[in-house]
Amino acid sequence: MSNNSVSRLASELKNFLAAQDEDDLMIAAASQAAASVSPKTTESTPAPVSGQDTLTIEFRRTQTALSPQSQEDFSVMNKTQKQAALKELAQTIQTCTRCPLGATRLNAVPGEGNVNTDLMFVGEGPGFDEDRQGRPFVGRAGQLLDKMIIAMGLTREQVYIANIAKCHPMVDPLHPEKHGNDRAPNADEIACCRKYLEQQIAIICPKYIVALGGVAAKALIADAKSLGALRGKFYDLHLDNVKLPRPVQILATFHPAALLRNPGWKKDAWIDLQMVMDQLGLKGARK
Repeated sequence: MSNNSVSRLASELKNFLAAQDEDDLMIAAASQAAASVSPKTTESTPAPVSGQDTLTIEFRRTQTALSPQSQEDFSVMNKTQKQAALKELAQTIQTCTRCPLGATRLNAVPGEGNVNTDLMFVGEGPGFDEDRQGRPFVGRAGQLLDKMIIAMGLTREQVYIANIAKCHPMVDPLHPEKHGNDRAPNADEIACCRKYLEQQIAIICPKYIVALGGVAAKALIADAKSLGALRGKFYDLHLDNVKLPRPVQILATFHPAALLRNPGWKKDAWIDLQMVMDQLGLKGARK
């Protein structure tokens, strides 16, 4: 075979591999992440929903990250382009079956809000009420989040709200009608959904993200330790699968569900939110 033929075949193979979706790579990385979890964190009884105060799973983000050459490169979009891109992404999420959650959910929950917002909130995953309505943060925790947003001087419609996992993680998937059946998403589920959230962030391109709870914070902040160690500081957001069109900063605070269980933490959460308010020039709600 001539040198020209060998070069041509090599070029075609390179183009073919470059055109493949990263899904297989992400799923393989998710399996590696799951294998790295200690026996204590892989017991058959999953952690309760919003378990950021007892989270022990370590997300090895260096294993899941793609090389800079493999990352999708997003540019700043106008409002119409953002709406179209998010609609197309939502349709993909609503038919996704990449992990077992796709077989047990009632509705996928892509996210909702202002596509041109400077502020985005990211939680861990949908619960009982969200699974039925297909909307994020509509249960008791969502009602508290609405009050937190209003206290900042904004409305729910002025921000964007999403979750790491897009489908309802359940302790007992065979009985989705049960209340109290929520749990935090595991490493495999987060890895499967990660690309969707990263694309949402890149499309919306907010100035600031508030990670609600330890699960969201540890999944999005590199080398994250614990929620307590992360709070009180802004971090530059670095995503695994996409290139951001401009810098985004992320701040970690308590999940609203944790605040319902521990009302004494609300003052600390308010201190965190005031840090974001200062950066955005918000004065808070008028009394």
